[in-house]
Amino acid sequence: MQPAYQRKRRRPVAEINVVPYIDVMLVLLIIFMVTAPIVTQGVKVELPQGAAEVLPSDSKPPVVASIDGDGDYYLNKGGSTNVPMELEALATEVAALMVTEPERPVVVKADRNIPYDKVIQLMVTLQGAGVPSVGLMTDSPKEK
Repeated sequence: MQPAYQRKRRRPVAEINVVPYIDVMLVLLIIFMVTAPIVTQGVKVELPQGAAEVLPSDSKPPVVASIDGDGDYYLNKGGSTNVPMELEALATEVAALMVTEPERPVVVKADRNIPYDKVIQLMVTLQGAGVPSVGLMTDSPKEK
């Protein structure tokens, strides 16, 4: 005897509904897109690479503002200057040079053990003296 009504067995559905996850991801994406420009603040800096490009040979010789291992400032305008200077005197000389030769490149040469603060102070001083762009001098990387 068979029963008049036979019940069909349903198999459980093993699918995941991904629509709610997509909605959540889109909301998170919008939040990150809106907040990213607000969080990213700072100074625009082009960091030097180990294998930096050399200045073109047809350009004028650069003005080199240096900081030695003791934290003393020096300015080399083409000749050899080995006399330490105060930061204000350096700014005055660079400002006078920028008036006469505004296209002359300016680079910073700092000892690797100098605190970052000293390099930033020098770069801000050079910017205040009218230097439009400051380069950072590097050594070429040693081959292994």
